[in-house]
Amino acid sequence: MENDKWKLLGHDTFANEDYPLEGEFDTERDAIMAAKLQLADLEITQPQLETDGQDGIQDQVYVIRPDGSRFRVQS
Repeated sequence: MENDKWKLLGHDTFANEDYPLEGEFDTERDAIMAAKLQLADLEITQPQLETDGQDGIQDQVYVIRPDGSRFRVQS
């Protein structure tokens, strides 16, 4: 069953596993802003110099649309 909320999903590139991220958002814009905050946190916990950044093993962040499709957000 679909709802009208936007959500976030994390992807652990090292383990190749998805994991849920907290929050539900009313608009795409709010979800993208929250995703960018998640990416900023990843820069602290998984710095580019150690992980080769978003092209390496740094985790990825996706926005899940209300219809269930998703797209990746990059900094």
